[in-house]
Amino acid sequence: MTESAFHLESTETAHILALHSADGTNRLTQARVLALSEVLRDLAGKPKVLIIRGNDRFFSAGADLAEIAGLYGPSAYEFSRMGQELMRQLDGFPAPVYAAISGYCMGGGLDLALACRYRIASPHAVFGHRGAAFGLITGWGGTQRLPRLIGKGRALAMFVGAETVHAELALQIGLVGAIAEDPLTDVVSRIRAWSRTSQPL
Repeated sequence: MTESAFHLESTETAHILALHSADGTNRLTQARVLALSEVLRDLAGKPKVLIIRGNDRFFSAGADLAEIAGLYGPSAYEFSRMGQELMRQLDGFPAPVYAAISGYCMGGGLDLALACRYRIASPHAVFGHRGAAFGLITGWGGTQRLPRLIGKGRALAMFVGAETVHAELALQIGLVGAIAEDPLTDVVSRIRAWSRTSQPL
């Protein structure tokens, strides 16, 4: 791809993977999904806590609907398989994975956050799976992970009713584990505290 899919910073205790796109929405295009899968394969061989973040306005707006509209049959199946593989890599990463979420976390971006072990949100974070409004449903594992996390009824409201959930409610229903003004700083402080005590986060 011609633009950077992400920025990666590695510290003594963590890998910080910042999603990046020129328009700031961090859409999970086919090229971005492949690039993320490739870097996760590399990072799995250098296991440290992994933090995934976006920017202040978007964690990720999800898949690129214009790109999806051009997929048919085998190509649509392959895109679904690619997304599932990325989520499996996150799910099975050999160290804790945090999603530090600010702004919109939508569609495939929510699937990405759900595949992380922990989710910390900013007060203005917004979550949703609005594919139903376009006749779409995720194929990246969110239909399994979200009900297990927040219950079938609430998950159906998000999937079928295209309901959006703001940070405070997300905390109440268990979609996120904490709210922090600066999620990345909060996660880094948690990791430092853990490294000093050698206790699970």
